[in-house]
Amino acid sequence: MPLNLKSDEYQCLADLNLYDSPECTRLATQAAVGRHLRITSNDNDVETQNFASLQVCLCEDDYPGWVSPTDLSLLQSATLPYEATSFSQSQIKKLLAEVIVFTQKAMQQANYYLWGGTVAPNYDCSGLMQAAFASVGIWIPRDAYQQEEFTQPISTAELEAGDLVFFGTPQKATHVGLYLADGYYIHSSGKDKGRNGIAIDCLTEQGDAVSQSYYQQLRGAGRVVKSYEPQIR
Repeated sequence: MPLNLKSDEYQCLADLNLYDSPECTRLATQAAVGRHLRITSNDNDVETQNFASLQVCLCEDDYPGWVSPTDLSLLQSATLPYEATSFSQSQIKKLLAEVIVFTQKAMQQANYYLWGGTVAPNYDCSGLMQAAFASVGIWIPRDAYQQEEFTQPISTAELEAGDLVFFGTPQKATHVGLYLADGYYIHSSGKDKGRNGIAIDCLTEQGDAVSQSYYQQLRGAGRVVKSYEPQIR
């Protein structure tokens, strides 16, 4: 069935890859089945159905990307527009145990680190965090530096289960994990100086080489106190 490009909003019929350029060669993020998106620009000939890649924006987190022409069949016009759900800080706190369980179950599956991955079984660091919170209906931004800016800053001395721990350079957060307890956090880390997938590490200089490497990049921590509300309407 041809895609109706006159619609304002679309929904994913299956897990969808979004790319970082019109050439659709490098993964930027993924959209799980059911997610909403809007087309922001395209070079399509609607009359002849000669479709090029579509530039889109995901409704839940305002994240941009490109959809490959071969994946257009995975979209359908949304029957209802996306509506963000508000959560109080106390409501979020009650759901954090489920967020943690999501990450632990994800770790039990065979997985590897996938840049841009937000759909099981293969995640990048911030993709795992976003998927874990989304599993209970809470939306946080897509990338690690965005998640750091979105959360309420706390000191590492204040860390509680379900808080986010950020790593990177003095200029920018490039990695994120979910704090568990007793100095341990769960994260998806890459092949270089990482685990190539989901694992648990410790916030200490006394850990193994991987834990030490990330500890040396520790920037700080943040607490999720609200759910993301889209800025692009």
